[in-house]
Amino acid sequence: MPGATFLRGETVSLRTVESDDIEFLRDAVNHPDVWRSTLMSTPKNAEQEREFFEEVVSDEDSVDLLVTADDRSVGMVSLNAVDEENGVGELGYWIVPDEWGNGYATDAARTLTEYAFDQRRLHRVQARVVAFNDASARVLEKAGFERDGVHREAVFVDGEHRDVVWYARLVTDQ
Repeated sequence: MPGATFLRGETVSLRTVESDDIEFLRDAVNHPDVWRSTLMSTPKNAEQEREFFEEVVSDEDSVDLLVTADDRSVGMVSLNAVDEENGVGELGYWIVPDEWGNGYATDAARTLTEYAFDQRRLHRVQARVVAFNDASARVLEKAGFERDGVHREAVFVDGEHRDVVWYARLVTDQ
């Protein structure tokens, strides 16, 4: 069973990540459709996921939450690279492919972004998408983000350099 509910969206609950979730995280981030779109291009074993849990998830500098629907783990959403001085943070998310198309990513992105504005006093939340990932771009647009710019050929995926498209949502966009 996933951890305690921290935030509730319309269709998802965002719960604390617990050590019991390491197996789910390992299996999910090693799925080809997940790692390609999140730019995690090296395989992760259970020990590496445990280190991620201990060093990143357990660190107070980021907010890392398990996305659940009907008490099933379906993905993860994060707010990291938080710059308190300038009021900026970066949103990241992924959903397991079997759960794509249910609106879970959009709900999780919207819910964590609203938390960033309402509870963390951030002014800007930004996110990046590899140019071929049209579905992730739609998630951000549905969550109120606007296309902000392109970093040309900034990542190497599937044997070629790809553009990274940046999106942002400002607190005033609400």
